[in-house]
Amino acid sequence: MLLSAGQWPEAPATIGFMATVRSGGTSAAPYDDAHGGGGLNLGGHVGDDPAAVAANRARLETLMPARPVWLNQVHGVAVVDAALAEGIPTADASVSAQPGVACAILTADCLPVLFAAADGSVVGAAHAGWRGLAGGVLGNTVAAMRARGAGEIVAWLGPAIGPRRFEVGEDVLAAFPAGHASAFAPIAGQPGKYLADIYALARLALAFDGVTRVSGGDHCTVSEADAFYSFRRDKVTGRQASLIWIK
Repeated sequence: MLLSAGQWPEAPATIGFMATVRSGGTSAAPYDDAHGGGGLNLGGHVGDDPAAVAANRARLETLMPARPVWLNQVHGVAVVDAALAEGIPTADASVSAQPGVACAILTADCLPVLFAAADGSVVGAAHAGWRGLAGGVLGNTVAAMRARGAGEIVAWLGPAIGPRRFEVGEDVLAAFPAGHASAFAPIAGQPGKYLADIYALARLALAFDGVTRVSGGDHCTVSEADAFYSFRRDKVTGRQASLIWIK
């Protein structure tokens, strides 16, 4: 039912975290598990039956000791404190220095990034599509964590569109500093078209803000249809979640 973020060996022992896959829920096609079974779609804004989404979220919550704080994600750079949030705040990242709440991000090709202070005192999660990356959502999340006392920060890059499938144009290349050009590979025979490595872009952004202990970044939501929802692949589809909390 769940893809464990166990490949994050540097995560402190005092936090919990997970990333979901598309199987193991109650949603019907096109939000299913890719084989006609129930899908674990956790997005309430994609046209799925609200009752199915509610059941999927309830199933998820039975597996964790913290309450997920969902966001109205808008490809922006705003960060909220999950412990203080009311309703569904409009933001693309959240942080928390308190147990009992989980920072939660929904994705279906964009990059989810989970953060933790090395001592486990503060956690965070960010939704990082190319607009958010270019705008500084990761740096804003790091700054919000440091404002709450985080010292060294470690990060995990969750499942996103892979570097062989993320075709972009000149506008995306131009949105990033010249020093990020190494994350873009020109597509032969297609002037002005590039393959963008969203994982490399995130690592460059994190390094700029002093976060160098970074794990993950080894999935492709477009290619791994059995495991993940992908908007670029399917257009009408569900959303998986990446979540982190203090135990």
